[in-house]
Amino acid sequence: MADFPSLARQTWHQLEPVYASVYFSPEVTAQADALGYDTTERWPAYFALRAAPLGAATAQLVTATFYSFSPHAVAEHVPGIWRTASPQAVLAARTRGVDATLRAMLGDRIADPRLAEAAELARTAAEAAALAGRPLAAANAALDWPTEPHLVLWQAANILREHRGDGHLVALQAAGLDGCEALVSFAGIGAAPVANFASRGWSEQEWAAAHDRLRERGLLDAEGGATERGLEVRDEVERVTDELAAAPYRALGEDGCARLAELNRPAFTAVIESGLLPTQSTLGILTVRAPGPR
Repeated sequence: MADFPSLARQTWHQLEPVYASVYFSPEVTAQADALGYDTTERWPAYFALRAAPLGAATAQLVTATFYSFSPHAVAEHVPGIWRTASPQAVLAARTRGVDATLRAMLGDRIADPRLAEAAELARTAAEAAALAGRPLAAANAALDWPTEPHLVLWQAANILREHRGDGHLVALQAAGLDGCEALVSFAGIGAAPVANFASRGWSEQEWAAAHDRLRERGLLDAEGGATERGLEVRDEVERVTDELAAAPYRALGEDGCARLAELNRPAFTAVIESGLLPTQSTLGILTVRAPGPR
């Protein structure tokens, strides 16, 4: 019998780089710059690009749905980002940027019928995603589908990763991990250096307090490394995340998941070989242990 939770994780690892390229692509950065965002730092455009499907979201809504960002860091940019450009304008720019990015990376492969097949399989999975309690997935699923296969593939990857991410927050809350604790515990398993999480905006005092809370619960040692119990909690978070992410892949079936991974490989490889994605990040992909915070 197919292990669809594991297939959900494996397929996400295949699709996430294609989706994540939006936040590192020079073509998308150019579109954000044209809208008037300060692209000398990452976060104004990031918050705009990811939150735009929610409409003119408040800082409270973005903090709640993004989860692991400090409320203070979010408030530095939201709702000010909507004074720079409307959510509708951001979404249009996002589409133009993704289009240019994938065309640049894929070249002639953009017209490969196998890419179109991959897009249809990914869309089938995305349209099978239950949206109750999944605000970011639902907001992206409500957008019109593009017609070009490479954009369909990206949009499906977008919906599926936000569907997984929304479920991941449920798993974190069930484990009793708040936004800062989620990052501290993730760093504790060695998924990424502590310095990589500084951009999430938590102060040294907030990070230390979260460490102390987790240490009191027996999840971290004095140096910030995960204890055996801490590893168990993180593994349970990922197990629940995988379970909650599995339904779209059940709709594809085991053969469909394998076919999607095969057909998506050129796009996956193109993104990885482009060097756009950082070699160490908090994306949770390409890590040895378990995928975690977004």
